[in-house]
Amino acid sequence: MAKRTTYWWNKWTGGATVILLLVLTPIFTILIKLFDKPGEHWEHIASNLLPSYFVNSALLLLGVGFFTFLIGVSMAWLVSMYDFPGRKYFEWLLILPLAFPSYMMGYSYVGILEYTGPVQAFFRNNFDIHFKGAIVDIMNMPGAIFILSISLFPYVYVICRASFMQQSSAMQEAAFLLGSNRIQMFAKIALPMARPAVAGGIALVGMEVLNDYGTVKYFGVDTFTSGIFRAWFSFGDINTAIYLSAILTLIVLVLIWLENFQRGSRNWNAANTGAKPAIRVSPKHKGTRWLYTALCLAVLLISFILPLAQLFYWVSLTWSYVVNAEFGILIFRSFSLAIGAAMAIAVISIFLLYTIRLSPLRWTKHIARTASIGYAIPGAVIAVGVMIPMMGLDRKLNWVLSNDLGMILSGTLFILVVAYIVRFMAVGYNAIDAGFQKTGASVNEVARSLGASPLRTLWKIDLPLIKNSIAGAVLLAFVDILKELPLTLILRPFNFHTLATKAFDMATNEMIAESANASLVVVLTGVIPIILLNNMISRKK
Repeated sequence: MAKRTTYWWNKWTGGATVILLLVLTPIFTILIKLFDKPGEHWEHIASNLLPSYFVNSALLLLGVGFFTFLIGVSMAWLVSMYDFPGRKYFEWLLILPLAFPSYMMGYSYVGILEYTGPVQAFFRNNFDIHFKGAIVDIMNMPGAIFILSISLFPYVYVICRASFMQQSSAMQEAAFLLGSNRIQMFAKIALPMARPAVAGGIALVGMEVLNDYGTVKYFGVDTFTSGIFRAWFSFGDINTAIYLSAILTLIVLVLIWLENFQRGSRNWNAANTGAKPAIRVSPKHKGTRWLYTALCLAVLLISFILPLAQLFYWVSLTWSYVVNAEFGILIFRSFSLAIGAAMAIAVISIFLLYTIRLSPLRWTKHIARTASIGYAIPGAVIAVGVMIPMMGLDRKLNWVLSNDLGMILSGTLFILVVAYIVRFMAVGYNAIDAGFQKTGASVNEVARSLGASPLRTLWKIDLPLIKNSIAGAVLLAFVDILKELPLTLILRPFNFHTLATKAFDMATNEMIAESANASLVVVLTGVIPIILLNNMISRKK
């Protein structure tokens, strides 16, 4: 009996279980706190504000889902199925909007369209045409949908492009033999086959929409995330924030369930792995080829080049008095925090994945996969779910040790790093998992048969083999952490800023041009992993 216990429980599985409990802490906290009485402001919010939270969140989900589907699928179809000038560059350039946080994209477009912006200046200087106020008012729901759509469509684009490129050319040929043209083949064969991929991409977009705080706050759109902030900071009502967090978590879980339900057992990879991939064709008419180029260029201009140019313009006006020693310290703090949290994520991901490799039991796989569920939970919910137990632990430490210790955990960077680990574990986990999958378990078995311990095998064999995957995981997690706003706003220590929070604070205080300096650093840093990943894919091809 003792041998059996040792077999399924050891330090590796024990550590994995502890990590799982840490990641699930926010959900457990919210579920437990739901049994407490509602906060004093709950009745007011439920009767006056909750309906608008539901309506606005639903409108954002539907609007952004529709436009990201329209843009993402159409761009993926063009670059996958047609040859036209610039196609090989647009393949990866259309991913660049992911480097632009939505709220920073919003600041840029407000600047582009306002009275002093380049559009109105062009009309005034060249045609003597004057507008009252902004040329187009985007500080509303349609504007928020527009900004979120052009910054999030690459989620749909990337997944759908992979799906279209892996579809068999035999199906295309069969459709053409039956008299279908390209449009009919797309509508009746390619798109239905890519439905799981499309749903997966839109589900990711939906989670990002529900997580967003900066855009909806700046554009004056009330959603559940802004409601959590209002209950926590404006009303000081923790229980009401918990109730709103529970509703938002439920909406996210329903989204995940719907995506898994519609997918079922379907797979967007071809069943026959030996099938030839779809054939890319070049339109007969030169005008058609250049039309496709113009469409891709228009999307790239709207979603990346124009807002980036606006940031550069603002920086050229303000860098002389914004970029100073204090700004350098801000960059150092932001990068140090993001790198430290990203490395912690990589270490924990390696531990979980190696636990799976060592254990022959299925339940260890479920532990590791469940530990990466935090990416689906909005940052504001994670912040609330982490803050409450940490505050309780602080009170107990003060009671046991000394009443003068203050906030030992909840007022420090420690809680922020813990929340980052919970939120972005999936980013590092998936990247490192890809490296482990390539090495296989046979190398470990050989090393173990020669008497090497599990830890020595991991250090001497596995880590050198997957070092590129580890570097990729750290880089991806670093960029995501650098952009994170709602979670950081809630949990940061007093008077501690990251680049994201500094840009947000400046923009909300009408220092939008000055905020561009911090925004530009975040955006250009986000471009780096996209370029590196594209180079890796190109080398594989």
